Amino acid sequence: MTTLSEPQAEQHAESHTRLRVMLMLEIKDGAQQRFLDVYEKLRHQVASVPGHVSDQLCQSINDPRQWLITSEWKDQETFLEWVDSPAHREMVKPMHGCVSDTFRSLRYSILRETSAAGATGTRKPVAVPPGMPRTTPAGHVGPPQAAPGPDGVVRHALTFTVKPGSEHEVARILSGYTSPKAEVDETTRLRRTSLFMHGNRVVRAVEVIGSLGDALRHVAMQPEVRAVEEAINPYLEEARQLGDPQAARAFFARAALPAEHQAIASSPASGRLHRHAVLYPVKPGNGAAVAALLAEHDNLATADPTGPLSASTVFHREDVVVRLVDLRVPAEAEPAAALGVAGEREAAVLGRLLDLGPEGDLRTVAGLSAFLAARAMSPVTDRSSQLT
Repeated sequence: MTTLSEPQAEQHAESHTRLRVMLMLEIKDGAQQRFLDVYEKLRHQVASVPGHVSDQLCQSINDPRQWLITSEWKDQETFLEWVDSPAHREMVKPMHGCVSDTFRSLRYSILRETSAAGATGTRKPVAVPPGMPRTTPAGHVGPPQAAPGPDGVVRHALTFTVKPGSEHEVARILSGYTSPKAEVDETTRLRRTSLFMHGNRVVRAVEVIGSLGDALRHVAMQPEVRAVEEAINPYLEEARQLGDPQAARAFFARAALPAEHQAIASSPASGRLHRHAVLYPVKPGNGAAVAALLAEHDNLATADPTGPLSASTVFHREDVVVRLVDLRVPAEAEPAAALGVAGEREAAVLGRLLDLGPEGDLRTVAGLSAFLAARAMSPVTDRSSQLT
C-alpha cells in the first residue's frame, strides 16, 4: 500500500496560478465511517494551512470503496512546501489504517474557470454579512455561500432533531408563526420556505432570490421568527444558546444542509405542482454516493418535458440526504419519480447504499410505494411570497 503522503518534489518550479490536487483512494471494507471521522478532523487542520483555498471529499456512485479528495491551493509553491513537511506526514498518519490503496495523485494548474453565470476567470470573493454561518462544499464554517440554481434561485436548508415525543408540539409551533417580510432589500427577496418533519428530524428549506446571507440575517432578526426559535429551544436534542452569538453561529453551522444539486425542467410547468420531500436512510459513509446518484437521475428526469419531475433539490451533509421535488402529479402516482429511481440498475445501486431493511426492494412498484410511505417527510408549512 502506498501512503497518503505526496512524493517529494525534485524541483519546485515557480508558478503564479492556483493549483488543483486530486488524490484517488480505495477505502477498506468496514473502515468508511472511521475514514470519515478522521477526515472530519483533518480537514479543519488543512484549512488553516497558509495557501489552502478549499477541498472536497467525493465518493464513487458505482463503487462506494472508491474515494477522491480534491483540494485547491493559492499556488504550487505553498502546496509543495506544506506537502513536503514533517507536519504533513504526521497529519495524515491516522488515515493510513483506513486506506487499502492510493491509486493516483494528480496536480494541475488552474488556467481557466467558468462560473455558474458562464463568465470565465478568477472567482471573486463573496461579500457576506458579518456573523452569519456558512458551509462550503468542503463543510468549513463561515458565511453562507451558495450558488443559484438554473432558474437563478438560491436554495439552502437547515436540519436538526427534537426530543422524541415532542414532535407534535414542535410541529404546532413551527406552523403557527406569522411569516416575516419577504422583501429584504433592493436585490434580495425571500421566495419560499418549506418545512418538513420525519420522526424527530426537522428540515427547513428556503429559496432566495439574491443574497442568501442577507436573507438569513433578515429572517433571524424578525421578532416573530425569534419568538418561534425561543419556543422550540426546550425541545431540541442539541441545546443551543441564542443569546450567545458564537454558540448560535456554531449551532446553525452544524445545522446547515447545503443544496448539493439543483435540477429545473426547461419547459415551464402548467397546472399545480406537488411539493414532496424524502429523507433517505443512508448506510454509514454513503451519503455522498447517494446524493450523486440522485443528482444524476434528476438531470435526466428534468430533461424530459413530458416527465413527472419539474424541479428537484438534493440537500446533503455527511449521511443526511434529503431530496425536495416539485412533481406534476401526486407523489403516490409516480413513486419512482418521487424517490429518484429510474430503472432496475439504478434501484439496485441505490438499494445497496441505503438501509432498506430485510423486506426493502426498490425494483418493484410495491417496494417503491412502501419505501415512499416510510421515508416521505410530513409537510409542516409551505409559504411562498408573491413575486412582482
